[in-house]
Order: sequence, then structure tokens, then C-alpha cells
Amino acid sequence: MQTPTPLRIRISWPAGHLTAALDDTPTTQALAKVLPLVSTARTWGEEVYFDTGVAVPRETNARQVVHPGTVAFWTDGDALALPYGPTPISQGDECRLASPCNVLGRIDGDPRLLATVRAGDPVRVEFMDA
Repeated sequence: MQTPTPLRIRISWPAGHLTAALDDTPTTQALAKVLPLVSTARTWGEEVYFDTGVAVPRETNARQVVHPGTVAFWTDGDALALPYGPTPISQGDECRLASPCNVLGRIDGDPRLLATVRAGDPVRVEFMDA
């Protein structure tokens, strides 16, 4: 049985960019239909999030506490959430999201690069060239 190839995306902002691998989930499929997308970054503690214009239900494996570098989808805000450290509601060093989010995949490399994103920055999400 062949494992589906993860969807590869690039997330860019004025000070840098990251790439990520997304698993094949219903939310990833809905997001893929609107790429490329440009949005405005918002920050919440050590998390960057931005509106996608995609509305999807919460999936059964949604989680509130995730690893740094998780690519999550905040269904309450129709937003991608990219935590790289503690948020205002974290306990200790954990990445605690505002509410349970659909887990889509992982950022490649060091998620702390997200610290260079400033609220109000334009953010672009697009497919990586295969």
C-alpha cells in the first residue's frame, strides 16, 4: 500500500520563510483548495496565526497542547496557528493553543524563526514546487 506524499508548503513573511509538510487530512485538503493565499499575521505569545478564509469542523484528533513547530488549524478562527513556544495560557514551556486545533503537520527546521514575524506582517502560504 502506498503512503500518500505529504503536501509541502512554504510560509513566507518579510523577514524570512519556512517550509512545512502537511498530512493528508480533511482540513489540509480544504486548505489546499485556496492556496496560494496571502493573509495578515497576528501573534499571541510565541504563536503566529492568520486567517485563511477556510471554514472546517474540528477533527476528532484535535489537540490543544502541541509541540513547537506544529502546523495547526484553529477552527474557531478559520486560521492557521503556528506555535513555536509558550502562549499566554501555557503551563510552563508547553505550546497551549487557544482551543483544540486540527493538527495538519510539522514545520521543517527551527520553528523559532517564527519569532521574526511581526503582527501586521503580510504572510503568504503556497505550494512548494515538487
